[in-house]
Amino acid sequence: MAYTTIDDPSEYFTTLLYTGNATDNRNLTNSANAGDFKPDWLWLKERSSTSSHQLHDSTRGSSFALMSDSTAVEDEDANRVQAFQTNGFQVGTASTVNQDTITMVAWQWKANGGTTASNTDGSITSTVQANTTAGFSIVTYTGNATEGATFGHGLGATPDLVIVKGRADADNWAVFNGTSTTNSRSLHLDSTDGEIPVSSYNFWNLYWDETRPSSTVVTLGVDSKVNKNSGTKVAYCFRSIQGYSKIGSYVGNGSTNGPFAYTGFKPAWLIVKGVSANNREWFIFDGTRNPTNPFNKYVKAESTDAEASSTFGDFCSNGFKVRSDGASYNSSGETFFYYAIAENPFVSSEGVPTTAR
Repeated sequence: MAYTTIDDPSEYFTTLLYTGNATDNRNLTNSANAGDFKPDWLWLKERSSTSSHQLHDSTRGSSFALMSDSTAVEDEDANRVQAFQTNGFQVGTASTVNQDTITMVAWQWKANGGTTASNTDGSITSTVQANTTAGFSIVTYTGNATEGATFGHGLGATPDLVIVKGRADADNWAVFNGTSTTNSRSLHLDSTDGEIPVSSYNFWNLYWDETRPSSTVVTLGVDSKVNKNSGTKVAYCFRSIQGYSKIGSYVGNGSTNGPFAYTGFKPAWLIVKGVSANNREWFIFDGTRNPTNPFNKYVKAESTDAEASSTFGDFCSNGFKVRSDGASYNSSGETFFYYAIAENPFVSSEGVPTTAR
């Protein structure tokens, strides 16, 4: 069996940096060495200014945004993201995506080119746009407040990470963390809280009915954040793909000679979150903003803060090495969740070691 089926990760994920100019109908095109794909999930953040993250997808429509740092409902603005295009996207004059002189970062994922299908694998019929090769799907569904209700995710294998947000309800972003060994397995993308113990509040039951996702469905509890009666929801589902993506965890040691996380590739993008303690942010790094080691430029998914810098570690050819003793990502004995996407695999589909670029 081949080490990986994806030799060029940029065909499924890429990062674009640009500077706003307040011009309407502005086409933003990925670099020539990026994969020539039409993005289906677009995550935008101002780097040089304080503002909310803007999350758009081709299932809900390009003009609709949710904000990872907020519980706010879905917002529509035709002057924000105007279209998804081959090898890029178009923005309007909205200050959140194209303010003059403001530097921006845009992370882009490929699902199925905007083509969706009805999925009846679960008790709730869902609308699914899946990329089974890259282990990513966008799902929309309407809740029914029934304990044990399920929706199909379309990945064809068990997801390791599921992120759910109400589109019309001001609720937290509910996160299923498949790497967790506790009976919580639940986080909030818009919060610095760790996994809340079942003894305090049973999200494991209320969100996921104490059931891990299967290869076909995600099981829901009765909490309104994931299963409000008649509530419209969007779910982003991910699974690890050898040589392309890795959803995992590491345990901090409190040392500048921190833990090494083996991913099987040099990361192009990385999100890290402490799960066993509160006041642990969602740090997002990428190799485009951090082309050399140590990588240090980050934004935080739960925060409107502008980009900041603090040494985290090194992107290596087969993973990443933590080189900070900071409690936010290396407190001794604490568990940290991560989701990483490859710049290039450690070994190609033909079994040949690749050179970290």
